[in-house]
Amino acid sequence: MRHAVDVLILSNGPGELATWVKPMVQALRQHLSDDREQVRISVVLSPCANASGQEAAIARRYPEVDRVQSAEHFFPFLLWGKTMAQWDWRSHGVVLFLGGDQFFPVVIGKRLGYRTVIYAEWEARWHRWIDRFGVMRSDIATRAPQKYAHKFTVVGDLMAEAGREDDGRMRRWGDGETEAPDQEEIPPPLIGLLPGSKSTKLSLGVPLCLAIADQVHAAQPSTRFVIPVAPGLDLTTLAMFADPALNPAIEQLGWSAAELVVPQTPDDRPFLKTRSGLRVDLWTQTPAYSLLTQCSLCLTTVGANTAELGALAVPMIVLIPLQQIDRIRTWDGIPGLLANLPFMGGHVAALMTHLALKRLGRLAWPNLWANAEIVPELAGNLQPQDVTAIVLDLLDHPEKLKQMQTQLRQVRGQAGAATKLAQLVREVLAVDHGFG
Repeated sequence: MRHAVDVLILSNGPGELATWVKPMVQALRQHLSDDREQVRISVVLSPCANASGQEAAIARRYPEVDRVQSAEHFFPFLLWGKTMAQWDWRSHGVVLFLGGDQFFPVVIGKRLGYRTVIYAEWEARWHRWIDRFGVMRSDIATRAPQKYAHKFTVVGDLMAEAGREDDGRMRRWGDGETEAPDQEEIPPPLIGLLPGSKSTKLSLGVPLCLAIADQVHAAQPSTRFVIPVAPGLDLTTLAMFADPALNPAIEQLGWSAAELVVPQTPDDRPFLKTRSGLRVDLWTQTPAYSLLTQCSLCLTTVGANTAELGALAVPMIVLIPLQQIDRIRTWDGIPGLLANLPFMGGHVAALMTHLALKRLGRLAWPNLWANAEIVPELAGNLQPQDVTAIVLDLLDHPEKLKQMQTQLRQVRGQAGAATKLAQLVREVLAVDHGFG
């Protein structure tokens, strides 16, 4: 007999939602069932230092998901098993870990009487109490005790699933056309600016990216610029970080300011206008894969952005401005929680940043995948003119961009991780839940 089941996904930050949860819920619906009476998918979020506060809203936009609980209600659920909305739970189900602390599925799985599956990117823990592990690399499995080897399946890199549907296609920027441009038509360069989603990154990232854009445009006036606005970040909030009256870093560092312009006509998109008159378009559709695949180059902060760009094989420069080092408080786990404490948080943040810089060249996801620096990572007291020189050199030498793109394609991993992990979930459900 086939039972109706619950799939409970545990996740946390915006990067995990975009690059792990999104492809997984699509794969689960495809390989389990799209019938909500048979398979119900719930997402429970745990606290994350990188969270923007919009994670629950993002998860609710995934049509495959039935229920979402925000991170603020997580610990009562962990401790007492009660969700804020008093959810009911079916007698059969599985807990799927896609971000947070790997101890969480141990507790929640036992409480609900569900089997547990962990997606492990770098390390697998709690081997005795977890039913199955889907791991990114085979060495994660080999480090586990031999008696638990049967629990491990190599599924590959979930982050490599990002934007697969757009792979190989060319789209025009501006009017929504999807046809490939004429081979002899060479469009002007389009540079994507990805300054982040949280205030700790935006306060420096926005004016720095605008200053670089101003200088690149002065040297190459045909170059166009666009900001793919992070999910959950509204335009008014983004524009605040380009306003010198609201962001003191602009005047302190002498970087660029801009004002938000929202056209009255629906056919024109909003943009930031710098003092030099440069227009930086704002792209609010998410995910922005169809836009990013058109970019000649992107300037991005560290984080999930680098994984998505790497999966799309989009050349990038990773910027880590450290002019306000004590404000960088976006570390994961316990360090992130400590960095956000009153009084001592600034000191913890500075210490964590210094330790991270020892790994410079291995902070962006593509560089981690390759164990080599294939995309530039620039950290320190970054100056716009120095970054501009690198950007102009890459634009003047397209063979360098092509080489970076080729290397990104080589390291981004094989497709199919979401499908393999969904099949693993199906196997776990079939063991004693009659789901097959």
